[in-house]
Amino acid sequence: MQKSEAVVIPMQKNFNDVEFLFPREFDMDSFIQATPLEPFSDNSIEYLNALSLELNKDKDIRNYPDVATFAFFCRKANILHFKKDFSQQDILRLGRGIIFHIAPSNVPVNFAYSLICGLLSGNLNIVRVPSKEFEQIDIICNAMIKVSMEPKYQPFSSRIALVRYARQNSATAYFSSICDVRIIWGGDSTIEQIRVNKIPPRSFDVTFADRYSLCAINADKYISETSPEKIALGFYTDTYLFDQNACTAPHLIIWLGRSEKIENAQRIFWGNLYELVKLRYKVQPVIAVDKLTSFYNQAVQLNNVKKTITPDNLIWRVELNDLSKDIEEYRCTSGYFSEYRAKSLFELSKIIDRKYQTLSYYGIEKNELIQFITKAKPNGIDRIVPIGKTTDFSLTWDGYNLINTLSRIIEIR
Repeated sequence: MQKSEAVVIPMQKNFNDVEFLFPREFDMDSFIQATPLEPFSDNSIEYLNALSLELNKDKDIRNYPDVATFAFFCRKANILHFKKDFSQQDILRLGRGIIFHIAPSNVPVNFAYSLICGLLSGNLNIVRVPSKEFEQIDIICNAMIKVSMEPKYQPFSSRIALVRYARQNSATAYFSSICDVRIIWGGDSTIEQIRVNKIPPRSFDVTFADRYSLCAINADKYISETSPEKIALGFYTDTYLFDQNACTAPHLIIWLGRSEKIENAQRIFWGNLYELVKLRYKVQPVIAVDKLTSFYNQAVQLNNVKKTITPDNLIWRVELNDLSKDIEEYRCTSGYFSEYRAKSLFELSKIIDRKYQTLSYYGIEKNELIQFITKAKPNGIDRIVPIGKTTDFSLTWDGYNLINTLSRIIEIR
């Protein structure tokens, strides 16, 4: 498809060139002087709805389910649903000012969700998109350019800047120096590198660091599932869609229930998943080596682990006899899973720390999950969602209410 047009603007004499994917012309002085809006302003809702409509006109969207999901998220009805939950009487809020977003390199559409949070909370937004080129980024940028051509959306479009530049670039220091909030998506080392760049005294960072996710399946209920292939498809979406690189992707599978039920459930679950992976996924040769190396490392460091025999390298299953407190250290991508049979969710208490982000589940009642959290009080786990929903974005992420975090209360007495 046609790539979005970009303009290269030299920021300052001591800066390398920065590629502006959106807008075509950018006035930094005017951008800095613009004022914040109230959260969920009518302009922000109408703009996002227009973006959703424009994205759905693109015939290429059918090839990118992550873009289609993003377009669905931007719908006016969906945003109004969030607004209804957010609205509180007698509280006056405005955006904090300029948000500098640094998107992760491995999830193409993450930059757009981060942008939504900044827009809906009433802010101006500078978003550094991945330096790697993704077709999804071009689709979204092209749609934004088309929306900005309509006069009624031009003023709101001017509150957005999408930039791309190499990692070692002084632009990060400049954007950091003018921001009110800096949002950093990435690994621990990325956050450490970005934090070298100073931000103003009243500004602060919102960081989304390396996290570890897991999945719990009630085998007793799973074997009665009438559509087990749907659960496998949901799990495939959670894991293989982003090569198991996303922080939301489970690496550890917890099986609950009686032993004979678990064995039957595993046979059905992994069998259905294998058929999907064989049809849809191509594993790179280097990954086969990575999986073997990861297993050797895990086998040497942990006691009594065993690899389940599988037809090929598409799925690796490592059976654990115990839950090691550092199990999150032993992971690989592209379909590498550790499995453990637990008597209850409370066995997870000994391993869950601040590194743990998402618990996906099947066949577990909501009140059981609430009891686990309220009684175990784990330091980690910020999200508990059904299998197939781990990548679904929400305005509450990693324990942050992003609208509240990115806006400020003005107290009037």
